[in-house]
Amino acid sequence: MTAVDLLTFGEALLSLRTAAPIVTGGALTPHLAGAEANVAVGVARLGHRAAFAGRVSADELGEFLLRQLRAEGVRLEHVVRDPDRPAGLMFLERRTADLTRVTYQRAGSAGSAVSVEDLRPALGAGARVLHLTGITAALSDGAREATRWAAETAARAGTLVCLDVNHRTKLWSRDAARAALAGIVGHASVVVASADELDLVGAPGADEPAVVAELLDRGVSTVLVKLGGDGARAYTREGVRHAAAVPVTAVDTVGAGDAFTAGYLSGHLDGLDLAGRLRRAVTLGAFAVGGNGDWESLPRRDELSLLNDVQPGSTLR
Repeated sequence: MTAVDLLTFGEALLSLRTAAPIVTGGALTPHLAGAEANVAVGVARLGHRAAFAGRVSADELGEFLLRQLRAEGVRLEHVVRDPDRPAGLMFLERRTADLTRVTYQRAGSAGSAVSVEDLRPALGAGARVLHLTGITAALSDGAREATRWAAETAARAGTLVCLDVNHRTKLWSRDAARAALAGIVGHASVVVASADELDLVGAPGADEPAVVAELLDRGVSTVLVKLGGDGARAYTREGVRHAAAVPVTAVDTVGAGDAFTAGYLSGHLDGLDLAGRLRRAVTLGAFAVGGNGDWESLPRRDELSLLNDVQPGSTLR
């Protein structure tokens, strides 16, 4: 495989979604999910060469996940099929219009068994950007070591390393996350976090300015703080820049953070300045929350301007 624009790895999940409570027998529909897969799809839809690596179960569920990624143009040459471990599952129920509840079944999954040896060929092939998340590091000791090794190896090769903290309380505690991420964040050029996650890559209890200053001193070039409906802040050594959210009717917020990251990295790959990268990031975030699914509503490149000056209920004729 020739060098790609973006390489990411982690656990591609089978998401079983329902709009009704599971306990009452709400119908479940299968979807591809997983933070790294979402970013790969978002970047690929914008015309970049994106690759996903890692382990996927060697059964029909694993084939479903690969089929979805393949259909979106994501390269899969370095995916390992695991005959001994199942696909990770995520049950997602829309409990009310304002509350979504997630249940995981991912202990011992194929994705959690990703190892350094699984990733050597993908890293060796080269990439302009390596995207990592704290989710993969939370899955197992081996996955945590693979994440740290990949960050170190990519940074040494001159690849831009992006780390999205993406803390999941159902996977590990804040203290465990902070301890593990300390060995990874030092290799990152871009760090992404929501405001309540930021101290996981800094001193416990530290406020935002203190964590940002620490990260910039450690060599991080850009710290992105996701603010949901308030947009985002980007810190660099030159100062701080704010981008307002793109106004849109929120339908489904799951996957919005991954869409934001995909937009930012796409802007980096296209050589946009910081303001342009942020605009694309918040634009993809708006597309994500404006439709159902983790990634299904993300735009193609020719659709990036669709939300410009759109009025509620607009129809393009």
